[in-house]
Amino acid sequence: MAAPSSPALRWLTAGLLLAAAGLAIALPFVSATLLTIAIGGVAIAAGLSQGLRLTGEADLKGKLFRLLSALLYAGGGIYILLYPLASEVSLTLFVGFLLAFQGVMELAAAAAGQGPARSLVLLDGIVTTVLGGMLIAEWPSDSLWAIGTLLGIGLAFSAINLLTTPSPQAG
Repeated sequence: MAAPSSPALRWLTAGLLLAAAGLAIALPFVSATLLTIAIGGVAIAAGLSQGLRLTGEADLKGKLFRLLSALLYAGGGIYILLYPLASEVSLTLFVGFLLAFQGVMELAAAAAGQGPARSLVLLDGIVTTVLGGMLIAEWPSDSLWAIGTLLGIGLAFSAINLLTTPSPQAG
């Protein structure tokens, strides 16, 4: 993570991240729903982008695949915007599997690695795998709060990382 060189800007950025983290944790349903809606908007933008790229394809196959991609993105984004709560439930399950997979990969990296941070990689793998497993095991009942809470925790760790990262050297 690149840190601002100005100490005042670093503290301001960390403060804003911590405020956002606090809001996301205090209002997990709101933050999860807003995040889901944002994903829907990004998917629609990606679909429009793919549609605009149709003219750049030379052959019919390329145009067909580009069109299918555009329709999938745009259709998925529209669905998310029309049904954000149902989409949030699906997103929670996806995040659970993603975390479980990432945790297993971290465990494999710890088993294969020999570096000084091997124990931290192992701990990261265990925690990430357990979090993913918990999301999967409690799904769908955890869908309305889990994503927002995880977002808040991630923002808080980013703020802490920002404050503990050494300042860039003036050069």
